Amino acid sequence: MQSYAERCSYRHEEYDEVGAETRKFFLNCLCLLLGRLVGKRFETTVLEYGSQISQVLLPQLNCADEDVIDGIVCIFKETIFKLNCSDENNLVEKEQFNVVIPLLLQLLDERDGTARAAVKLIAEYCSINSENHCVKEVIDRLASGNTMQRRNAIDVICELISISSKTVNGLPHLKWEDIANGLLRCLNDGDCTIRELASDSLSNMEPSIVLPRLVHILYTSDRTLQSSARKAFIGMLRSHKQKSEVIFMLLDCLSNLNSSLEIPKTTEEKVVESKLEADQVLRLTPEWSDSVGDWKTLVGSLIDKMFSEPSNAILVRFLSYISEHLADTKDMVLDRILLCMQEQGEVDKSLLALRDTINSPSYDDERMQKSLFERLSPLLIIKILPLRVFDDLNSSILYGQLLNQDNMHANAGAGIIDDGCVAALLLKRAFSKTEFEDVRKLAAELCGRLYPLVLLPIIRFHLEDAVCHQDIQKIKACLFSVCTSLVVRGRHPTFDPVMLEIIKFLEVVLHWPSLDGDDVSKAQHGCIDCLALMICGELQSPESFSNFTLRKITFSRGKGKTGSCSVLGHVISQLIANDVDSTSGLSNEPPALPFRLCMANVLISVSQKIAEGGKKSFSQRAIPVLIHTIEVILDAEIRAACIQVLFSAVYHLKSAVLPYSYDLLKLSLKYLKEGTEKERVAAAKLVASLMASEDVILVSISGGLVEARSVLSTLSRTDPSKDVRETCRKLMCILSS
Repeated sequence: MQSYAERCSYRHEEYDEVGAETRKFFLNCLCLLLGRLVGKRFETTVLEYGSQISQVLLPQLNCADEDVIDGIVCIFKETIFKLNCSDENNLVEKEQFNVVIPLLLQLLDERDGTARAAVKLIAEYCSINSENHCVKEVIDRLASGNTMQRRNAIDVICELISISSKTVNGLPHLKWEDIANGLLRCLNDGDCTIRELASDSLSNMEPSIVLPRLVHILYTSDRTLQSSARKAFIGMLRSHKQKSEVIFMLLDCLSNLNSSLEIPKTTEEKVVESKLEADQVLRLTPEWSDSVGDWKTLVGSLIDKMFSEPSNAILVRFLSYISEHLADTKDMVLDRILLCMQEQGEVDKSLLALRDTINSPSYDDERMQKSLFERLSPLLIIKILPLRVFDDLNSSILYGQLLNQDNMHANAGAGIIDDGCVAALLLKRAFSKTEFEDVRKLAAELCGRLYPLVLLPIIRFHLEDAVCHQDIQKIKACLFSVCTSLVVRGRHPTFDPVMLEIIKFLEVVLHWPSLDGDDVSKAQHGCIDCLALMICGELQSPESFSNFTLRKITFSRGKGKTGSCSVLGHVISQLIANDVDSTSGLSNEPPALPFRLCMANVLISVSQKIAEGGKKSFSQRAIPVLIHTIEVILDAEIRAACIQVLFSAVYHLKSAVLPYSYDLLKLSLKYLKEGTEKERVAAAKLVASLMASEDVILVSISGGLVEARSVLSTLSRTDPSKDVRETCRKLMCILSS
């Protein structure tokens, strides 16, 4: 073999086929010979002939024959590196390594079979000998200007990581940190293969070393670097998909982002909100979450962490990204929530006493905040759950006996709600007088996610009780729940009888006297929004308008009578009622002025809230009625309110008002000339909204612009109202431009 090595002078092309077979023969002989040596005899032979074997075998690595290279690698592993020897004192003398390793490192300058063999040998050597500079030599080559050197160096790292994953004893922590730093620099390498290998290698390393640094890099503005880091980050989470401690490490890293990481930002990247910063990382969650096989264990650990760290906002954000997986394990999730809420019970009496000392030096803000977040934490998990979780009426953990209406009425009448299910505890917190306000509001909102068959009868019962006792706090909770239900579920005709009874109680509240900003006024705003959302849901259901009329909803012995009436028709009818033909649902007298103004505000709220699909339907059913009846309304303030409704419709419904745009212009000009100050102000706003509309509406009203110019010109000079004069001047400027 030495003779062949001297003749070939390291040149592949001079290896003929016969020579290769001869070398394989001698290699096999050497393997068989070494294999027959055992114990001390083997060690003595290697010590005596190791250097000579190395000098003979290293040149043979230039052979193009893979079998020859594999045989040489095998001999090196079993002799010079002594992998099968566990006693370090019996290893080959260091001088042999000092001869072999530099020669192997030199072979990393090319991309060939020789280099591949050198990669394996160097990785093997580094894995068993941590007290050497070989790892540093390899890491230094990662920064080489020679692409082939960098490719071979990263191949060594990949092989080293693979070997280390199969052994208990590996490199010390500091060595892995050096390797990680080298690989992180490679994420921005000009060679895409090197970037990919670096990403793959980082994803298989110890997360505690790599994960915080990857998160740091994810915020860079360098797209190439960010892309490579993203791949490594996702790969790491996939590699440790069942390990909750890795997820906790990520969450802790994000929680401490502002204080522990110096994130460089360009002027375009000035993101201050930690929530937004966290989302930049958390939005990658779906790319690895599907690889998790067993969510139950992971979700259980996450919920336990949530209850132990209730103020951890990052954890809440993370849970929102895996909400569908939470839904898949809903029984376990709800059971944990139920136990937590049951253990918490009522707010501690000492905390209730502490609230009264908020301005006192003895006030313990930290204790109050801790208790608040503890009571919020189970509710925040409920808020994350998808709506399908609340559709399961067979869930005893969620609904318990609440579907039994007789039992529900008995409990509610006594002011008691059973603690045996999550829904009951939500209702209890929503209506509690002693609960934290934030908890009360969130609980009321979450009640709105309950299935309407359960929710609406309970809300109707409590709303009646609250209206009877003028309990504003309880009324607000009921309104919040109903509004949330309408937003997330829309309106379903099946529940109309109960909803109509709820409308009756809303109208009672709207008839109460109030002052701007007082509690009654705030409750009335909630009633207005609730009615508006009912109409929005109604407009999304075409069957609600199969026989649309303006009949009022009438009430008899506490029950709503619908006929062919709709909520929209009822509201419009209440608004335009006159002294001759009006029958309130509450008395034989015409609706009071403040109540009718509330109805106008309901329609304004509808135009603001209505989805795109309902705009045309709302325009068709509301605008013509108001245009044709406004002139017969006796009260000028109601007429002004109707014009204000029309202005809001033009402003929010856009092209949906096109069929009525010319009539609206004529109406506004009429009241600009003849109306009271409130009517003129509203009419001026209506003209302004029409003139600021889309081109199709401008074309539609073009026939009336000459008259409009004349009216506006006169009013801009002569109108007694400063607001009207200024608005008219601005409109004149638009017409003149």
